[in-house]
Amino acid sequence: MQPAEIVKVTLIIYLCYLNEHLVYPVSQLGSGLLFRLVVILLSFGLVMLQPDLGTGLIIVGGSVCTLFFQGAKIKHFFSLFILGLSGLIGLILAAPYRIRRLTAFLDPWQDPLGSGFQSIQSLLAIGPGGILGTGFLRGKQKYFYLPEPHNDFIFAVISEELGLIGAGLVIGLFMMFFYRGLKLALFVQDNFAQTLVLGLVTMMTLQVWINIAVVIGVLPVTGLTLPFLSYGGSSLLINFMAVGILLNIESNTV
Repeated sequence: MQPAEIVKVTLIIYLCYLNEHLVYPVSQLGSGLLFRLVVILLSFGLVMLQPDLGTGLIIVGGSVCTLFFQGAKIKHFFSLFILGLSGLIGLILAAPYRIRRLTAFLDPWQDPLGSGFQSIQSLLAIGPGGILGTGFLRGKQKYFYLPEPHNDFIFAVISEELGLIGAGLVIGLFMMFFYRGLKLALFVQDNFAQTLVLGLVTMMTLQVWINIAVVIGVLPVTGLTLPFLSYGGSSLLINFMAVGILLNIESNTV
């Protein structure tokens, strides 16, 4: 069981609860926005004790988007952006393995058997896939080459075996999920339910794009799963929980 996975959903629910019951609105910087940010940073700090920077960033990203949907002012986020960026740089510099991941992202071939191994093997899996792929269950990189092929890099296996068409289909399904979430939010009249839908859909979509960006070499390796496709009991269970909440809201709205 990964407690950080539970936090991703429960923190968004809690922020929606605070928005309904706190006297001070999120648009107010002092007692409104800062109090909510303290709650987010406390949750992020507990996750970083594992440590798990990737999941921590998803928690912060999904929560900040939820605050924005609740009416937080952009100018307040700009004033806090430098502080958050400085903290992120500090976390990266504090852990040597994160520095190696960053340098491997910039030039994975400088250490092809070490820090750059995952990125290189991922690209070597995607490349031979071509348009139609090598065939279902006929991929080779997942055997002793590509690390975590069933988990973080499942999209590379899909791209190799099903090609551009299969990878495009997966991306299209996630885009449809995001579209359906936004469409549901437009029909919901209750403010609590509306911000909850937007927060959950944004958080899950953000994780999808970060995972795919890591696999294709656009972002450094973060260790995030691909929702609904990666192996992992905690992640899959919490994603099903989030979808169950969305379906419940839809059934009571439409």
